[in-house]
Amino acid sequence: QLQASGGGLVQAGGSLRLSCAASGGTFSRYMMGWFRQAPGKEREFVATISWNGFMTYYVDSVKGRFTISRDNAKNMVNLQMNTLKPEDTAVYYCAASLRPYSTTYTNTEEYAYWGQGTQVTVSS
Repeated sequence: QLQASGGGLVQAGGSLRLSCAASGGTFSRYMMGWFRQAPGKEREFVATISWNGFMTYYVDSVKGRFTISRDNAKNMVNLQMNTLKPEDTAVYYCAASLRPYSTTYTNTEEYAYWGQGTQVTVSS
């Protein structure tokens, strides 16, 4: 089970930190990701991190602004979002793959478990 939190309303240029708490499984062995879905749009890949944290990847639009990290001892994955823009507004979902790493990390089908989502709203 994945529980996302940390969303909210922030002005453009501000920051938010999303957290995803994992329970009920050995998520420390799995690649974890963040996706987002804006109204009327498909769910979009945002960032992913391998099981050991050594590999991270981001969608181009958030590179240099967002940082994904994990604490396997606490079964937590975080997404630090800085310099937020109105186009970052969306519901953000954390997800867990069943593999330690995969090259298909941008595909929603790669992830077996999903959190409930947390709303991020960036005002201009």
